[in-house]
Amino acid sequence: MTQQPHAKPPTAEEGQQPPVWGETNRPAGPAPGTAGWQGPPADTSWQTGGLVFAGILMMVNGIVAILQGISALASDDVYDRISEYVYEISLTGWGVILVCLGALAAVVGWGILKGMWWARMTGIFLASLNMVAHFLFMPYQPAWSVLMVAIDFFVIWALATAPGKSRDAAPAGR
Repeated sequence: MTQQPHAKPPTAEEGQQPPVWGETNRPAGPAPGTAGWQGPPADTSWQTGGLVFAGILMMVNGIVAILQGISALASDDVYDRISEYVYEISLTGWGVILVCLGALAAVVGWGILKGMWWARMTGIFLASLNMVAHFLFMPYQPAWSVLMVAIDFFVIWALATAPGKSRDAAPAGR
């Protein structure tokens, strides 16, 4: 069972480590709530990995979208014919849309991998636009469109939560 309430807790002299909430384990520096406190150090390695993965996904998604657009432009029998669709666009129109979005996504993905700030902001916008486009493209390729909406959701999340510039480089007035 657990320790009895009236029992004395073990001390450091008895070979036990002091509790993590004790005074000996308190970090040096300003206390929480004071002017110089910057918060706990954050382990952002998983977020940085998500950022790299999002950049790679954007580049691959862009290249695949270019190829999809070229196939839609080259041959009208590649995708299913849909009748009576509210957001109906010809396959030539979809081909142009996919080639343009694909080229932008590939360039933005490259910018994300290079660490450019503009690419992260543009990537969020472009992934949102791509999400809407694949929602509208769903009747033509349902499984692929659902997969692309999920990938775009991940890309938006990864770009939005990735660590920004270093906390040490922040302005002093913050």
